[in-house]
Amino acid sequence: MGQPSGQAPERVRAAAARALKAEPLGYTLALGTDRLRQRIATHYATAYGVRVPAERICVTTGSSAGFLLSVLAAFGPGDRVAVAAPGYPAYRNILKALDIECVAVPVGVDSRWQLSVEVLARLEGRLDGVVVASPSNPTGSMLAAHEVAELATWCELHGIRLISDEIYHGITFGRPAATAAGMAAAEHAVIINSFSKYYAMTGWRLGWMVVPDDLARAVECLAQNLFISPPTLSQLAAEAVFDCIEELDARVAGYRRNRDILLNELPAAGFGRLAPSDGAFYLYADVSDLTSDSRELCARMLAEIGVAATPGVDFDPFEGARTLRFSYAGSEADMVEAARRLKAWRLR
Repeated sequence: MGQPSGQAPERVRAAAARALKAEPLGYTLALGTDRLRQRIATHYATAYGVRVPAERICVTTGSSAGFLLSVLAAFGPGDRVAVAAPGYPAYRNILKALDIECVAVPVGVDSRWQLSVEVLARLEGRLDGVVVASPSNPTGSMLAAHEVAELATWCELHGIRLISDEIYHGITFGRPAATAAGMAAAEHAVIINSFSKYYAMTGWRLGWMVVPDDLARAVECLAQNLFISPPTLSQLAAEAVFDCIEELDARVAGYRRNRDILLNELPAAGFGRLAPSDGAFYLYADVSDLTSDSRELCARMLAEIGVAATPGVDFDPFEGARTLRFSYAGSEADMVEAARRLKAWRLR
């Protein structure tokens, strides 16, 4: 399912228990509590060394609400927004639902599964927006800091709104992920993050946005009308999550072990063409040498050996029938067992 296994950090659960006893749990401001917004601003200073005013932070009902708010505030019917293919399917679906044209741009090994200035500059027709994700779902690929800056600069130069999906920040293997927040070139960019992935608060339905000045009031009005406010209990509990870095990093170390197990074992099961999993908790596999119908392959794997994977058609309208995604967010024991079953199945 692409969500962390296990519970939210212990301090978060303890903070929620205290709030249930002591707080009225009524509505908060539409943009979130002042305390949580300030805590997020402090996080940017601590984790990235950049200053983000708390006034530009909007707490949302999951990052999904952040995507909806950013698209509604920034674009209108008939606008054209570029996204990578493969990419997170909700991007395409939200744009389609709002009558905004989704320009799906094929990416692959040559661009390390990411959009680039070179790729975007070759597109025909105008663009009103670009969505980038680093680390990416489903490929786990990342943009370097200079690549984020180049994209932001190009978008600013051409009057194109950049939306930077940073919900997998914190789950990286090697170098840390770069944020567009605080970049001078990203003055008009929208940054979206979440408490669901690194912070392991999936069901608490909480995320946040860093909004540019020119969209701040529109986002606030939309949030007031669409959501009233983010979940109050989740906001009170989330204040504690920034004090849980040691526990959360230990979880990321577990993801790395899981990734290494699959990287070592999957080639022997016939899954050797893998995208670079620099972050998040996914492996994206080219299975064109095994099938031209990834949906059918995934159905067989599930029915015959009880191993679940996601067919690439969910992520890529062009080549998805020949790809699939494995998630390694589960336990190490599950990864070992999945690899064993896949190898035995492949060798039959």
